[in-house]
Amino acid sequence: MMKEKYLQIEHLSMTFGEGSKQTHVLKDINLQVKQGEFISIIGHSGCGKSTVLNIVAGLLDATGGDVVLDGKEVKGPGRDRSVVFQNHSLLPWLSVYENVALAVNKAFKNTMNAKQRHEWILKSLDMVHMSHALDRLPSQISGGMKQRVGIARALSLEPKVLLLDEPFGALDALTRAHLQDEVMRIQADLNSTVLMITHDVDEAVLLSDRIVMMTNGPEATIGEILDIKLPRPRDRIEMADNTEYNHYRHEVLHFLHEKQRKH
Repeated sequence: MMKEKYLQIEHLSMTFGEGSKQTHVLKDINLQVKQGEFISIIGHSGCGKSTVLNIVAGLLDATGGDVVLDGKEVKGPGRDRSVVFQNHSLLPWLSVYENVALAVNKAFKNTMNAKQRHEWILKSLDMVHMSHALDRLPSQISGGMKQRVGIARALSLEPKVLLLDEPFGALDALTRAHLQDEVMRIQADLNSTVLMITHDVDEAVLLSDRIVMMTNGPEATIGEILDIKLPRPRDRIEMADNTEYNHYRHEVLHFLHEKQRKH
């Protein structure tokens, strides 16, 4: 049974600096994510989107509030949360296989034998169509392929929630489109719970079940949450002429450019 309150972000606030140099970045962020849900967080630069993600990842300690994942309070990084950053962050001296193996061997050393771990690494890379490049170094593959390996490594840990921080932001349009389609396919296959930061409106509408729209900082908070009721699987070509898709797209653009117009 899917859990309704799988990831809970409650009264989250974040302040950087001290005294007169304090900056209140986030104020009273509240969000409940269902198990298997795909959530996008969108907003202008500097609104604290990535700060929210880093707090959920356990990479930052919030000034106030709590993050609870599957009934357990988040304190520091953990294997139950995997992050894919805009920069693939692969180790350049390790092959594609070795980059994923590093994560798998550490995470499953007590629960899988060497053969099982090897098979799991191969399966994780096959999931992102990278089986043909096992022995290549990151310098020998394209940006899109590096990001595929980063996604494979994140998924190989079987996280409870996958955190994507503008994962396609540095890629060209065609590669970006291919990877968005891959992520949709994988998320459908695994029923993963995903929290994604993006500034791309089309990407948010295409991929998400709900779009969380942030107000401008300082003291950024959730302005609106938009339910995306488009049936799955979604086809980007069909969506281009879909009235409902374009309505959602307009709603997000209206929020970002009218309600949150930068003064």
